[in-house]
Amino acid sequence: MLDESLLDSPERLAEADHRNLLRGAAEAGARVRTAARHAAEAGVNDLKPDGRPRAVLIAGPGAAATHAADLLGTLAGAGSPVTRLAPTGVAPAAGALRWELPGWVGSVDLLLITTPDGTEPGLSLLAEQAYRRGCTVVAVAPGRSPLADAVNGSHGLFVPMATAPYDQDEPFAASAPGVLWALLTPLLALLDRAGVLTAPPEALGKVADRLDRIAERCGPAIATYSNAAKTLAAELADALPVVWTEGISAGPAGRRFAAALAELSGTPAVVAELPEALAAHSALLAGPLAASADPDDFFRDRVEEAPALHARVVLLRDRPIGGLTAAPGARDLALSHDTPISELEPEAGDELETLAELIAITDFAAVYLALASRA
Repeated sequence: MLDESLLDSPERLAEADHRNLLRGAAEAGARVRTAARHAAEAGVNDLKPDGRPRAVLIAGPGAAATHAADLLGTLAGAGSPVTRLAPTGVAPAAGALRWELPGWVGSVDLLLITTPDGTEPGLSLLAEQAYRRGCTVVAVAPGRSPLADAVNGSHGLFVPMATAPYDQDEPFAASAPGVLWALLTPLLALLDRAGVLTAPPEALGKVADRLDRIAERCGPAIATYSNAAKTLAAELADALPVVWTEGISAGPAGRRFAAALAELSGTPAVVAELPEALAAHSALLAGPLAASADPDDFFRDRVEEAPALHARVVLLRDRPIGGLTAAPGARDLALSHDTPISELEPEAGDELETLAELIAITDFAAVYLALASRA
């Protein structure tokens, strides 16, 4: 059950936030600036590549690497060379994970290693394997880690991860807001130099400014009625989020939101892109999860019995209303099955800015839902 009174109590939110998730969300803009500075100090902005790499491979553990690969691939556009290397192993532990380069990888390819840990022996071995193949290696990880030594020893480029003092207090949550931007920002700067995508220093500055504005609008001191993230968290209490996205950059934001809900608050969610989502989830909305399928029982013991789980559509869009859009059809389908719908659409800006805004608001919402559900 969600404790809605906690949402409007900054003091209680701070007490419940043992993993500093809210702080990480609020400081996302600062992380971008620090990470961009680390990348510049490592020499990323001075690189003069001979040409665009044939393939960009991304390796790392957990959701952080998955989201980074998804976001970078989306920003790279059609014909994206970005591919994630999935690990193998018997457990999701640093010592158990292993990565392998495809047999075709060589000197015209680029390997990006991204991890909030840096102690994974498998990543150090991967860096050495890439060096033997002549593949360029760039890593973003905590400084003074075994991975840093391995990358430097393999003549690769190492960029220290932008961390905060409180990062050492609790184990990293792979979907934590601060982790994503600390790892992603140097890779954006690097791939801009490599000609894979467009993310010059001024664009990263705009992203940081946009993240700051979202933190002001969605922070714990802002009341629920005027706070989009708190409102969304309250709406998703005791609901199955059905996340629909429209627009290219909204897709990775929706997938990250679903992953963050699962990892941070234990809330399952399904996600799909419009217009295909209308067919993919039509039966779901018409089934027992629809609000009309099991109307609230007046005689239900509201103290002892949990309410029935019903779907709620969350529509994330990165394009203005008007033009070619499936949003009206999405609203009609949801409402025809008595399914409530929440909508988020960013302010105008370039693709990287609007993507950052969608991620920031949904990150705050996932954190609020996690804190208020476990209080």
